[in-house]
Amino acid sequence: MLLRGYPVRLSFLVLAALMGAWCATPLTAQSSPSSQKVVATAMPAPLLPERFAGFDLQGKLDKTTAPGTADPSNAQVLVEDGFRDFASGLYKNDINTVTVRAMRFADATGAYAAYTFYRIPGMAPEDIGKGGAANGDRVLFWNGATVVDAKFDHLTAMSAAALRELADKLPMIGGSAGVPPSLPGFLPRTNLEKTHTRYSLGPQGYERSGGVLPTALVDFSKSPELLSGDFNLRSGQGTLTIIEYPTPQIAAERERAIAAYLKAGNQPQQPFTEALQNSNTQALATRRSGLLVAITSGGFDAADARRLLEKVNYEASVTWNNPAGYVPETTKAARLLVGVVTFCLIACGATFLLGIFLGGGRALYRIARGKPASSVEEMEFIKLNLR
Repeated sequence: MLLRGYPVRLSFLVLAALMGAWCATPLTAQSSPSSQKVVATAMPAPLLPERFAGFDLQGKLDKTTAPGTADPSNAQVLVEDGFRDFASGLYKNDINTVTVRAMRFADATGAYAAYTFYRIPGMAPEDIGKGGAANGDRVLFWNGATVVDAKFDHLTAMSAAALRELADKLPMIGGSAGVPPSLPGFLPRTNLEKTHTRYSLGPQGYERSGGVLPTALVDFSKSPELLSGDFNLRSGQGTLTIIEYPTPQIAAERERAIAAYLKAGNQPQQPFTEALQNSNTQALATRRSGLLVAITSGGFDAADARRLLEKVNYEASVTWNNPAGYVPETTKAARLLVGVVTFCLIACGATFLLGIFLGGGRALYRIARGKPASSVEEMEFIKLNLR
């Protein structure tokens, strides 16, 4: 009977205690040494589909994650580009057969580098994926972080359309890893041989794709990115090489070293590469713009070389990307704490409002009936007259 006046207070206290214990539980589980966090790991998407555009896979795909198995002669180049896995298979439809070889890389930058490495100068441009090129019955293209080399028994009017469908079925990559490199955007387009561009991320890829400069002079320890393009100008044919360094200071230091090397000429201590030996001395010039170092070589005269260099201008742009994938542990812990605190505040606020609503409603109901707001005054005691 003594508890008749406290049903609302008691329920409020019990509910608040339960909410507090519930809010504290995640922190205890997080800090407990015996607790284990289970992380679900998604399997990588299949590199090639079983069918596309009426072509069906014959047998099983040949797969490997070893760059030496995918391409033994260029394994080091694949490692520089961030090789992940390889798959190949034979596909057939009613009238044609195509052999498809696909390589997946860590990001779109590596895929683009591999694409320009395998592309043969003179291949006809094709609108497939992010970029394609064809030479007879062979078609090379890239999309996302994947490079595909397809070889048909014979080309038909629908071959390009079939490969476009295949490009749409390739696994895509999100976040910053799916963003193509920005360096090709600084390459002038006028008089450019479109299929004669080469993008390199390491010394092996740069040297094997016909790089103009010695790899030691480029200094790949500074993590540069290189892009070379062939131009056909009034004074002759030549090459424009653009190197992007991480900072303007590194770019300025490397530009001075390259300019001094070109000015010194072909010497036994610092011999020219074959491409520089075959170049017109007037075409050997350099220019720096921000993070970029541009070098001309080949058959240009001084005026054409200068005009070409002046077209390379660095324009800083900031792009914010929210990469879907890795989240630092500190960020996870901070999000957990913010979530726990927010939930506790909401739960306690809801409990307080619920208590006011129930208790206040009961008090108003009693007042409306002409009784005191609290039932304490109406408490009855049982008295036993034991005499």
